[in-house]
Amino acid sequence: MNTESATNVLTRQWRIAEIAKQNLQKSLNSIHHHMDMDWLRVAYERLQKAKAPGYDGETVQAYGKDLERRLADLLVRVKGGSYKAPPVKRVHIPKGEGKETRPIGIPTTEDKVLQRAVAMLLEPIYEEEFKDFSYGFRPGRSAHQALERIWKQIMNEPIQWIVEVDIRKFFDTLDHSRLREVLRQRVTDGVITKLIDKWLKAGVMEKQQLSYPERGSPQGGVISPILSNIFLHEVLDKWFDETVKDRLKGRAFLVRYADDLVMGFQSKEDAERVYRVLPLRFKKYGLSINMEKTRVVRFARPGTKEQRRKTAQAGTFDFLGFTHYWGRTRRGQWFVRQKTASNRQRRTLRSIAQWCRKSRHQPIGQQHRQLCRKLQGHYAYYGINGNSRSINCVRHNVLYIWHKWLSRRSRGGSLLTWERFNAMIQGNMQIPLARVVHSDR
Repeated sequence: MNTESATNVLTRQWRIAEIAKQNLQKSLNSIHHHMDMDWLRVAYERLQKAKAPGYDGETVQAYGKDLERRLADLLVRVKGGSYKAPPVKRVHIPKGEGKETRPIGIPTTEDKVLQRAVAMLLEPIYEEEFKDFSYGFRPGRSAHQALERIWKQIMNEPIQWIVEVDIRKFFDTLDHSRLREVLRQRVTDGVITKLIDKWLKAGVMEKQQLSYPERGSPQGGVISPILSNIFLHEVLDKWFDETVKDRLKGRAFLVRYADDLVMGFQSKEDAERVYRVLPLRFKKYGLSINMEKTRVVRFARPGTKEQRRKTAQAGTFDFLGFTHYWGRTRRGQWFVRQKTASNRQRRTLRSIAQWCRKSRHQPIGQQHRQLCRKLQGHYAYYGINGNSRSINCVRHNVLYIWHKWLSRRSRGGSLLTWERFNAMIQGNMQIPLARVVHSDR
């Protein structure tokens, strides 16, 4: 990355943040002038180079071969108002159990550059407003920090009830007019608001068919994460922190990662009141709660055997791919454990089994390298304290799966015995051991 351009952009982002902090109750009507060639260069450099191309098939690397001319042309069209948002390519990826899928939108590379540039303008403005319990797609914040916050809240506060909340198809049902209203509270720069309007109205290309949805923002777009955070900040975060908490009898917390969220309460009455009012709050902004997946869970710290016989057992809840439950330390003390959610573990193993089946005729060395990368990626996310058993289970099952499909490389049947397979993986084809990557507690 060009160091001078990056420094220039960081300095201007700091200035935007200072102006936003000084004008918390006002909207900013002139920020697009910061978007110049340096700004677009940095936006391009921040793109993930290996991501799939949009409907036009142009990769990030191909766009970069004539970068200066392409960026200069893009800047002229943006500032002149002639930029046209191209359609977003829609693909479907597996979601949870069964045949359910999640639609993902993939913009063209040029659109990704511009969306990243606009996101870089919006971030310093809204980072001054976003609540501390919001973690999704924000600079310097991660899913593991959200998990850590939940753990600390339950361990250090008298939390006894959890409300699991599932927003029904958030990215597909996002109300455009409501989003515009929320954005105008802080940003009234015509160039920026018109660009966002164009992205909201851009068509969706799926199987060579072009459609124009009246609601929603394609999940996967570069601009979508910050737009979702801005909207849910208004719909949920501010409401919970500034209105709800003052009316509760006991302690409470909220942790949100994009459209995934969990609430904790000291009082059952508080938990049930919020549970009842949540659908009304979301309906006001054109959203809905999936009541089949939204529930109140008793999650009090277990007491003695006698106390546990007299009260309902503590339940479990899932958040960000982990099941949270009460367990004991070696000294017998109760603490919150987090393990890989069973549906996520099954999804991982099913995905690896499908890959092994399709790739079984590739050279074994090539299979080995890709399989190692898949497992290391799994450990990088799920390798937290207390989850060793789950990630070891994944590794163990992956070995069985790989052996199964290597044995079917020939019509002759199972030619690869377990003895030969074990010798192979203990020799120059070793599979990475399961390991805890995140050990903050």
